[in-house]
Amino acid sequence: MFHVRTTKTASGAVAVQVVRYQDRKTMVVSHIGSTHDPKEIDSLKQAGLQWIEKESKQLSLLPKESQTSSKVLVLDKAKYLGIRHTFFLEVIRKIFQDFRFNQLKNQLLLDLTMIRIIEPVSKLESLELLSEMFGIVYKEGSLYQAMTSFSTFKDEVEKCVVRIAKKHFDFDFSIVFYDVTTLYFESFKEDEDDFGNAGLRRNGFSKDNKSNQPQIVIGLIVSSDGFPVSYEIFAGNTFEGKTFLPSILKFKDTHQVKTLTIVADAAMISLENVQKLLENNLSYIVGARVANLKIDLIKQISLKLNQTDGSNLRVKTDRGFLVCDFSQKRYNKDKHEMEKAIQKAERMLGNIGAGLKRAKFLKPKGKSDYELNTELVGKTKLLLGIKGYYTNLTTQSNQTIIDNYHNLWHVEKAFRIAKSDLKMRPIYHYKEATIKAHILICFMALSVTKYMELKTGKSTKRIVKLLKSITDARILDTLIGEEIVMRKELDEEIKQLWKTLTMSY
Repeated sequence: MFHVRTTKTASGAVAVQVVRYQDRKTMVVSHIGSTHDPKEIDSLKQAGLQWIEKESKQLSLLPKESQTSSKVLVLDKAKYLGIRHTFFLEVIRKIFQDFRFNQLKNQLLLDLTMIRIIEPVSKLESLELLSEMFGIVYKEGSLYQAMTSFSTFKDEVEKCVVRIAKKHFDFDFSIVFYDVTTLYFESFKEDEDDFGNAGLRRNGFSKDNKSNQPQIVIGLIVSSDGFPVSYEIFAGNTFEGKTFLPSILKFKDTHQVKTLTIVADAAMISLENVQKLLENNLSYIVGARVANLKIDLIKQISLKLNQTDGSNLRVKTDRGFLVCDFSQKRYNKDKHEMEKAIQKAERMLGNIGAGLKRAKFLKPKGKSDYELNTELVGKTKLLLGIKGYYTNLTTQSNQTIIDNYHNLWHVEKAFRIAKSDLKMRPIYHYKEATIKAHILICFMALSVTKYMELKTGKSTKRIVKLLKSITDARILDTLIGEEIVMRKELDEEIKQLWKTLTMSY
């Protein structure tokens, strides 16, 4: 049987000890502490009782109502162990649960996704952060082997994400927005072509101006809110127009969609694509390259719009209906750019060099000379302020077609988040399986960050900063060998953030 006792020390302080009696002798089991301050004696006694309960499972003889409800920590017996960001972990795991990502039964995939949101670093550095911030430990040696299986979760992840879009953002498959981007590798060597299998890492047109480095092409589908619902990966030398149908048809088949309207930019449209879309009962709104139209049609469009701000028209073509509109703001911008290009061309006239071939408004004159391309200047003037859109929709107004196309910026914003906030590129992997694993992690992180932004109206950076600000201090009570955790108090903004993101505060 253990007891707490007090005794005077040689210095006149009061010592609190845990003792037990054996063979009529008092044996000191643990010295809790000593103090000259009478107010601290009760705290030391309570610490002694905690020691007894912890070490011997001996229940206190005092009634529960007379015991303190909080543990007592003796400072000179405490050891600071650092901090953890467990609050962030709790919030993200709650969101993952809502996404049903936990049903993937791959905790490493989820934890790498979480770190990509907090601080996008290499996969090995991610393991270090998981250990430092949350006390989650993985063996480095098994990381890349585990990653080779991640891509098998792609379809299941997509279904989870689409379910969230339907549940929280009223997504009904009526309209989606599609665009592509390129992601380059931290390498200057593309995949070798072995027996007709060229691999994903190929040189091609780079949207990041990294044409000397291999890349991949990513096609992304988002909802009208900009929430990502699907993606596909293509080899780096794939023309973006060739990604359009495979991405859309795969999405349509995966989710058994009967009708769907796709909004995309001008590079996606071709007679072949139009025919395939119609065969699959799909509607489209895509950008039109009006400069490629015949001059008679351009004159007709320019005459009807008459440089009237907000005016629009519809013309039937072999690519569907061509909807055009005129904007005074666009006119001013186009006119300024045209005048700069003409001035540059005029300055270059008479100079022989490679730069002449690339000048927009110059054309060859004889074998070694150039002249101003007046026909192109005239066509450009007719098209100032005019933009066109192809569609097969017959029941929607011209303005609705135009407004829907202008929402294509949501895809561009999603790409900016992925590239800047989530550091989706450069890619350091070189095997196809780990490349696909990296893209899957980034897509999952993008869907969660977009979810948080749409729910709260705050940027991802702001949300991460707020969640990381709540830390748990870890203190070891060396008397009883027990770790005590003290969480920073939540202010009202963070309480509201927690409530909005998890709906359970």
